Amino acid sequence: MTDHLAQPAPAGDAGSEDIFGHLHPSTGAGRADGPGNFDAHHPPDKDLLDDCVHCGFCLPTCPTYALWGEEMDSPRGRIYLMDLVREGSASFDDQLVRHFDTCLGCMACVTACPSGVQYDKLLESMRPQIERHHERSWSDRTFRELVFALFPHPRRLRLAAIGGLAYQRSGLPRLLRRGRFLDRLPARLRALESLLPPIRARDLVADPPERVAAVGTPRRRVAVLTGCVQRVFFSGVNAATVRTLAAEGCEVLIPPDQGCCGALSMHTGREPEALTRARDTIATFERYDVDTIVVNVAGCGSTMKEYATLLRDDADWADRAAAFSAKVRDVTEVLAELEPRAPRNPIEGRVAYHDACHLGHAQGVRAAPRAMLATIPGLEVVDLPEAELCCGSAGVYNLLEPEAAADLGRRKVANVRSVQPDVVATANPGCLLQIRRHLGEQAPPLLHPVELVDASIRGVSPLG
Repeated sequence: MTDHLAQPAPAGDAGSEDIFGHLHPSTGAGRADGPGNFDAHHPPDKDLLDDCVHCGFCLPTCPTYALWGEEMDSPRGRIYLMDLVREGSASFDDQLVRHFDTCLGCMACVTACPSGVQYDKLLESMRPQIERHHERSWSDRTFRELVFALFPHPRRLRLAAIGGLAYQRSGLPRLLRRGRFLDRLPARLRALESLLPPIRARDLVADPPERVAAVGTPRRRVAVLTGCVQRVFFSGVNAATVRTLAAEGCEVLIPPDQGCCGALSMHTGREPEALTRARDTIATFERYDVDTIVVNVAGCGSTMKEYATLLRDDADWADRAAAFSAKVRDVTEVLAELEPRAPRNPIEGRVAYHDACHLGHAQGVRAAPRAMLATIPGLEVVDLPEAELCCGSAGVYNLLEPEAAADLGRRKVANVRSVQPDVVATANPGCLLQIRRHLGEQAPPLLHPVELVDASIRGVSPLG
């Protein structure tokens, strides 16, 4: 896709009849049990499709349109393609599926749309249809199965991380780069190697206690999701989350047997897998009588808040899912709601705050992280240019679509460097990995916002 990088084309006139004139959809035979070439299981809703008036306000905020200027790689182009499939005049061929595979699902278009188009719901209806009706190539299927056999399984991920630690300590990465051997690997494997973060042995054996008492008079009882990638590669974020919540008067419970919440599966159209993991997560946390379920991973929180929609067809789980989702809050929301109790020590520095897409766009949580950081004396919080554009992480997008992700990562890092920060903060492990990769070895510290608050409370410097 990067072969045809272009400046964004003009947004166009909302009433223009030829903005899609270059599209040539294939003809499908239709499916008996659903509209057009969709099956009957939650196809993209016609009323939601019709909400799009093709005004073009979404175009400047769409990462793939910003890269390529291709109409079919924009939200309104993809909505048009969904409409064609619904009418039966387009089918799930390689060309059509490619335009949806390249979508990051960042939901910047949802934020930008003046008509309130619910592209998030449309995309989450479209992707399972693709997975049911499109035959992927052997290599694509194999790589996807590898990803999903590893990343949603913390125990397997921990074993893989031990191998990664041995690899990093061996000096082999430097030799491979010097000999340009890595350049000969397929792009997806190069991305997998380059995204591996620095691994510390103590993080691989760190397991939090099941309960941490509140400091002082308890004022809230919470349970914390530890995540998959988060608990293996960013255990320090979980530790900072627990310490900060406890310091602010929360009794903290950490279910030891929790698994994957299903976010990665849901965002890539693997619906049966997502449903199973959602039910398991609900059942795990139901055993704890808590006021709030705290999440410190933007992608996980976004999905967990949508469990009620995901399980709406299941009579045994729909109400339980709704009750569960009503309790889910990002850690920055919780700490912004609580009047600070623990004294903060100054951190004299400049933090560049990057809005993780699934926190800012999908959950609409923007003020809370900034309010939380504003409680730290001496800390200057600055926003990034082009803040609405995704960094290219997007769950496993930077593994599945490495070239596009790398273009976006370099663009994001250029914007990070432009504000000359002492530290970079973002509330999602995928964003931390992606930005770290492209900042390189001379990067400032990259932290979750809660790590800055924790450092301030403890009186330690997070600036390296």
